[in-house]
Amino acid sequence: MDVRFPGFVDNIFLNNIQDMLDQFTDEVSDTKQQPNNPSRVYVRDTKAMARTPADIKDLPNAYQYIVDMPGVKPSEVKVQLEDDHVLVVSGERRRDKEKDEKEGVKYVKMERRVGKFMRKFELPENANLEKISAVCQDGVLTVTVEKVPPPKPKFPKTIEYKL
Repeated sequence: MDVRFPGFVDNIFLNNIQDMLDQFTDEVSDTKQQPNNPSRVYVRDTKAMARTPADIKDLPNAYQYIVDMPGVKPSEVKVQLEDDHVLVVSGERRRDKEKDEKEGVKYVKMERRVGKFMRKFELPENANLEKISAVCQDGVLTVTVEKVPPPKPKFPKTIEYKL
């Protein structure tokens, strides 16, 4: 049930404010955390992962990881391989504050997320780690990981015997 009260700020606005505040926190503030509570950096990174949509395709000869990142320049995106089988896509979506201030822009509503983003994908065992390619076009990053061809089936060898 969605209940709204006149004069109260909606959740999207509050989430955007929290995201902006999270950008200014760093690991120095984590020293005051309770031992069982997650750090603000961990929470921020978890939010970034959850808000980065992706599709995974299993093609006959490869796997494709397709990540939406509108408004992000390809030079601001990192595609890395961690721990031999974890594909990491990360970067940051920025807003040009100086340009906005110069032009006198004031946001009425801001729903498009700015800040860091990251996704981690555990690669299957048959992924060829030597043949990974990435292409960024029209705000969509496509990472292709070729598959290692399956081993050829072994047929039984017939041995001739003498009587």
